[in-house]
Amino acid sequence: MTLGEKQRKFTLLVAKLITWAYEHGYELTFGDAYRTLAQASANAVSGKGISNSLHTKRLAVDLNLFVAGIYKDKSEDYKALGEYWKSLDPECTWGGDFHSRPDGNHFSITHEGVR
Repeated sequence: MTLGEKQRKFTLLVAKLITWAYEHGYELTFGDAYRTLAQASANAVSGKGISNSLHTKRLAVDLNLFVAGIYKDKSEDYKALGEYWKSLDPECTWGGDFHSRPDGNHFSITHEGVR
């Protein structure tokens, strides 16, 4: 699968996640959807990310979660969304499952071994 094909697949999967979230009483706004290589490198240096971030390939998105108008910022708050996301495709990865630094608002699709 080419990068472009995977990007289009990812976009459709994100649309499904957003639709599902609203159907289940959640509200969302976009956080980081795209990062430049420079942003990813700076995040890696500061310990807030990795230099080969899937955001630079448009294969990851961070979503901000609201329940009853209240912003939720803990990884566990995103668990239902993460479980649904992972059910959509075997390549879907949820940041809440990251062991070293859980990142519940992160949704991505595996590419070239990067999750």
